[in-house]
Amino acid sequence: MTATSAAASPVLPAPPRMTSRQKLVLTLLLGSQFMIAVDFSILNVALPVVGEGLGFSLAHLQWIATAFALAAAGFTLLLGRIADLFGRKRLFIGGMALLGLSSAVGGLATTPEVLLTARVLQGLATAAVTPAGLALLTTAFREGPLRDRALGLNGALMSAGFTTGAVLGGLLTDLLSWRWAFFINVPVAAAVVALAPALLTDSRIVCRHRLDVPGAVTVTGGLLALVYGLTRAGESGWTDTGALTALTAGAALLVAFWFVERRSAAPLVPVRIMRRRTVVWGNTAGLIAFATETSLVFLLTLYLQEVLGFSPLATGLAFGVLGIGTVVGGTLGGRAVSRYGSRATILGGGIVQAVATLSLVALGTSGGWLYLLLAATFIGGVGNMLLIVGFMVTATSGLPDSEQGLATGLATMTQQVGITLGIPVMSAIAASRTGAGTTPDAVLSGVTAAVLVNSLLVLAGSLLAGRALRPGRHSVV
Repeated sequence: MTATSAAASPVLPAPPRMTSRQKLVLTLLLGSQFMIAVDFSILNVALPVVGEGLGFSLAHLQWIATAFALAAAGFTLLLGRIADLFGRKRLFIGGMALLGLSSAVGGLATTPEVLLTARVLQGLATAAVTPAGLALLTTAFREGPLRDRALGLNGALMSAGFTTGAVLGGLLTDLLSWRWAFFINVPVAAAVVALAPALLTDSRIVCRHRLDVPGAVTVTGGLLALVYGLTRAGESGWTDTGALTALTAGAALLVAFWFVERRSAAPLVPVRIMRRRTVVWGNTAGLIAFATETSLVFLLTLYLQEVLGFSPLATGLAFGVLGIGTVVGGTLGGRAVSRYGSRATILGGGIVQAVATLSLVALGTSGGWLYLLLAATFIGGVGNMLLIVGFMVTATSGLPDSEQGLATGLATMTQQVGITLGIPVMSAIAASRTGAGTTPDAVLSGVTAAVLVNSLLVLAGSLLAGRALRPGRHSVV
């Protein structure tokens, strides 16, 4: 090559690199988000032991999980906006302190009332920490490759945390006590509270409006009623009067919220944001991603325990393969968004997840089918995490730093409603095929029917989101 041709060759810019401080901030925020994700599932395999130890009736056992989900989903949007108005760093540190305190109370609980109070406080802490932490993350990294990478790692660790919680809950319960599922949070929360003041930098708070109280009341009430109705429907059936009443009230309050925001001088969620195509369809993709994958874990738990006869600990360990897949998908997700765009990442991830899930329809009653389950959950975990990273980037892009708490609050609310929504819907589908049967064949019939619907739902959702996010379409819906 001549000197002239060498001089004419284009010099590619070096990819941006994180500073040492950014790496420390990322480690702190990712660690806290991972712990929050673990809390969603760490008690699931221990619920019968907890109920026996504290005197919960079988009918009321599910409220240990529901008390957490109600507070976490119901208050996320409100606390995400409070973080925008009064300081994300302040809310993040306060939420972590509350999480450590409530976990200590839960671990020391001797009555059902004290345990449920601790779970509600854990849910409130989660509703504060998750959107504030995500907003601190997105404002610490400018929109582009570094933010995409950070969100990819965040998504991977959150999804891996959900799986890790099941494994960790089984190990702690078998080796120590279910109380350590609470106590394990205390030192982690204390470390984050100690380090966060020096490491985190709050972005400048631009908006000083008073809080939109009517909007806060209607959206929080609507989400609480919606989550309660979904949980009640999963417990008592979709024709249950209490479930239908709660779902109707939730829908009415959310419609009222829309009209309140249109008339508010300082809305909790500006209507212009709710009309943005990236916000609407990014969150739609996220809702489907979380609803389908978490409900698939529920369905496969039924399969492993009721059909193959696995123990809770063995079931948790089997899902470790899914956790590895989500970590791989999260690692690839940021790179995929940077190279191909968030729309292509949503489409590709959704299709991979749908195909992997569809293969599970072939599951049978012999232990040899475990190999198909492990391979499909690994590949599906990769696809699901690509979909989640695409959703997070899409839903938080194109908005100023002053509204990142709102954007991440919406995204977090989507995640938590999706987790709550998926299980009762898929449980109802499985029950409709199973009927009153409890034999392995009957359970398998219900599981495979729900798995088929699960696969079709994620395929349809990702295709619709991909179509709506095509370049050249209007920025508002």
